[in-house]
Amino acid sequence: MIYLYAKAVHIIFVVCWMAGLFYIVRLFIYHTEAKSRPAEEYGILHRQFTVMESKLWWIITTPAMYLTVVAALVMLYMNPGLLKMGWMHVKLTFVLGLILYHFSCQRIMFQLQSESSNWSSTKLRLWNELATVLLFAIVFTVVLKSALNWIFGVLGLLILSIALMMAVKLYKKYRNKSVGRKR
Repeated sequence: MIYLYAKAVHIIFVVCWMAGLFYIVRLFIYHTEAKSRPAEEYGILHRQFTVMESKLWWIITTPAMYLTVVAALVMLYMNPGLLKMGWMHVKLTFVLGLILYHFSCQRIMFQLQSESSNWSSTKLRLWNELATVLLFAIVFTVVLKSALNWIFGVLGLLILSIALMMAVKLYKKYRNKSVGRKR
């Protein structure tokens, strides 16, 4: 029964963690775009985004990551046989990538707060898609387990990545056209 509670907690906090990761980068984009505003307006926005990013990061996203990991460790402790399965090794590799992504976002947050970030909003939009790719990879690995056809899995992730990058580029073109029409 403890295993099932740990699994439920794991799933709940994965959702919270991913929501935080998706939203934090969206805030980074808005924070970065605020730099184009007049200095007084940017100062107000910078302070507001700094507060919003900090609260999201330290109250929701980071605790959710740690609770996700703790619940996962409980499940692995209760069912150590999972560690003998190839799909679990693949999943844990993707999860390690997601944890590295998490701490990279933290570094970006600190850079934005100190006004030393050199990320453009377009690069941040592309960066945001990496979390999507990792989420897809983790979910498909867990659901398909040993039935995962590695060639199709890798091709699928590659196609997804290309589609997401193209969508970001198309959005940028559309946005630039819309801004041009408003002037």
